[in-house]
Parts: sequence; structure tokens; C-alpha cells
Amino acid sequence: MLIIPVKDGENIDRALKRYKRKFDRTGTMRQLRGRQQFTKPSVRRRAEIQKAQYIQTLRDQEQI
Repeated sequence: MLIIPVKDGENIDRALKRYKRKFDRTGTMRQLRGRQQFTKPSVRRRAEIQKAQYIQTLRDQEQI
């Protein structure tokens, strides 16, 4: 459970923005969406490898 202390005189919009940012960083929604359907371990591993390859190509292009 996320707890966001609201300081005295703080705008509610600002506190709500802090809550949304903290919620996004925890990755709760990504985790829930991932659990909606089962993915085989081999498919998950293949996706991780493809993601790593993509990131590596971006880093290689950045160094050139």
C-alpha cells in the first residue's frame, strides 16, 4: 500500500502527482497486465533476449 504524506499547505494536485509517480515506479500495473495471461518461460526468455539485443544496438549506435 502506498502512503503519501500530505504536508501542511500543500496543493492536493501536487500530492496526487507524487502519488501517481510513485505508483508508476512500483510497476504494479505492468505486473497486473503481465499476469492476465500465462506466457511460457521460453517465450519470456526470448522476449528478454530480444530486448537486450535492441538495447545493445542502441548503445552501439550511440558510441559511433
